[in-house]
Amino acid sequence: MATVTNIVRQLIYNRRGQDLVEYALMTGFVAVAAGAIFPPFLGPGISMIFSKLANLFNQAGAQGS
Repeated sequence: MATVTNIVRQLIYNRRGQDLVEYALMTGFVAVAAGAIFPPFLGPGISMIFSKLANLFNQAGAQGS
């Protein structure tokens, strides 16, 4: 029982992933802000990137079936 308590205690006090989450949230916020500020410039480019990604996923799914 003591080992389970130690494992739970380590999980509660583990802070190693906190910085990664904070950086990911900040990056997402900057991306959303940039998209809101520069929609005429970024809109078509972002749409094209997502279209290409969707096509790649569809092709990969068709090959895996």
